Amino acid sequence: MDWLDSMNNAIDYMEANITEKLDIEKVAKIALSSTFHFQRMYHMITGVTIAEYIRRRRLTLAAQDIISGDKIINVAYRYGYETPEAFTKAFGKMHGISPSAAREPGVNLKAYPKLSFHISIKGDKDMNYKIINKESFTVVGKQTKITMVDGENFKQVPKFWDDCMNDGSYDWICSKASKLGVLGVCKDFDNEQGFNYMIGIEKIKEVLPKGYISATIPAATWAVFESVGKLPEAIQDITRRIFSEWMPSTGYQHDCAPELEIYPAGDIYSSDYRCEVWIPIKK
Repeated sequence: MDWLDSMNNAIDYMEANITEKLDIEKVAKIALSSTFHFQRMYHMITGVTIAEYIRRRRLTLAAQDIISGDKIINVAYRYGYETPEAFTKAFGKMHGISPSAAREPGVNLKAYPKLSFHISIKGDKDMNYKIINKESFTVVGKQTKITMVDGENFKQVPKFWDDCMNDGSYDWICSKASKLGVLGVCKDFDNEQGFNYMIGIEKIKEVLPKGYISATIPAATWAVFESVGKLPEAIQDITRRIFSEWMPSTGYQHDCAPELEIYPAGDIYSSDYRCEVWIPIKK
């Protein structure tokens, strides 16, 4: 499958250049993806960031080099550490011992293996979806900047919803919602693992209150997934599964347009609340 091949080719490239400065843009290009979405999908699937994977792999290989008799200072510089002290600190954090102690017989070391991607068919949960085309449209609402570092997006987005509910913004947005409902819009993705998140509605014909903005959602093909359950847990779970299960198994790629969450009226804390996640896709 092209997706598997491209992701594994990206891993092979990183491994072949493990002692060099990481060129994440080149890695993402090999993976046939944008830099942002490659890093996002990698984290969704593996649970670690690209930077953390590289760090663990370098320290795994560094331990092997030390055991083989290489000088510690040479190993430190080989794997990108500017000083032996910085290397010793990182080595100790992962392995629990100093680099010099790694040469002692019988010591325990940790190994982080090279990753490879495979398709695993679980079949334990259905993923209901449909493919639709929608023309360009405008949304209006409140917006904030979200970071994806260390999974902070899963905390920051719910907090933004709470803030909007507390300051009255959510009530105003709900009162102006069309048939499509209230929207959560992930947009303006950048290469620093961040994006803008908007809570809004389709454009209305009136002057917007202070602090509200408008944005254009381009025409796109969307994979629309149904989420069933209490928010935010249910929609966070289906989002993880889209990137870690559905995309790898179907061959679709992210089309670098905004992602949408569609929230109809209802009790969002109910176990049977239904909403949707829209992912822009291309083959």
